[in-house]
Amino acid sequence: MTGLSGALLALVTLTLVKATPLIYAALGGVLSERSGVVNIGLEGILTAGAFFAVVATAASGNPVVGVAAGVIAGALLAAILAFAATRLGVDQIVAGTGLNIVAIGGAAYGLVVVFGQPGASREVPNLGPAGETVLVILAFAIAAALWFALFRTPWGLHVRSCGENPRAAEIAGIDALRTRFWAVVIGGAIAALGGVYLSLAELDLYSDGMTAGRGYIALAAVIFGRWNPFGALGAALFFGFFAALQYSLQRAGIPSELMQALPYVAALVALTGFAGRVRAPAADGIPFEH
Repeated sequence: MTGLSGALLALVTLTLVKATPLIYAALGGVLSERSGVVNIGLEGILTAGAFFAVVATAASGNPVVGVAAGVIAGALLAAILAFAATRLGVDQIVAGTGLNIVAIGGAAYGLVVVFGQPGASREVPNLGPAGETVLVILAFAIAAALWFALFRTPWGLHVRSCGENPRAAEIAGIDALRTRFWAVVIGGAIAALGGVYLSLAELDLYSDGMTAGRGYIALAAVIFGRWNPFGALGAALFFGFFAALQYSLQRAGIPSELMQALPYVAALVALTGFAGRVRAPAADGIPFEH
């Protein structure tokens, strides 16, 4: 293998590593927004998934148990947002922002309570190379399954109807609030896998700030991907590529501080030139009452 091909292979591999958490979070965001609920809380859901995956792994010694715990934590956190958005009619942006604050602050406090130290947990058994590969492949499989569910099944039609016109969906016999609630919860479970990947596949611990704004980049991927699972997948790979590229450019002597901002700059540039030409689901972010 030549030096160039080896470098390209390393870049592709690192792109997949950096994109996988974004893929999961973006897919969760697509499902939520297709039902009409804006999930600003993706950052908090990633945090909950990462933290509880490590806690459960530390307690059981089994990272598979940690994966399950992380997914459940993400679903439960999303259920809080779903309840606030569907039953209480709370502003979804405010609710999601509050969710992020609670999750990030709660995890920081939980490190002291559970592990007796601030900043980071102790190292735990991780999923290893095989488990990491499974989670990467699963991200692509979930993207395909979600696309099929949204665009080729009656359930998907119900979800999309609630995101476009929940009043009309109700007239057609669809319980819009229930449909929205479960779409957000399922989306939270999917997004939490991104946090699980960070703490049990890419690393073997939880540390404060390890999600590093990935939930917000995932929201950009949802928009850039036109609220389509495959589009969000491609956008996440695009942003993951820039996250991987920063490491290659750092080795070329470019300041690390500048390179760390590269994925966020890419997201802003993409949205600035693209967001005006796409249309969100018509009822996205709009509270609905029976």
